[in-house]
Amino acid sequence: MVPWCQVEALYFAKSAEITGICSETISVPQEIKALQLWNEIETRHSGLTDVRNQVIFAVPQEYVELADQLLLLQSGDEIAISPPPISGG
Repeated sequence: MVPWCQVEALYFAKSAEITGICSETISVPQEIKALQLWNEIETRHSGLTDVRNQVIFAVPQEYVELADQLLLLQSGDEIAISPPPISGG
């Protein structure tokens, strides 16, 4: 059985508006696929479904795609949900 850990979900911009919070601690398996982690967060905040394709997902401090990439998490890791960076010239 895979051990669980406590991680900090950080919400920025639109995701913070939708959730009504800036952060929360969630309990997840230490080994989890990026898409499964997003689905766990989405289950807590169904409004995030609307911005799923408009956010950057960083785990811990590295951008990841919402796919089958396996994440190895530790208690205290931060998961950031934020809008993509704006590029300009």
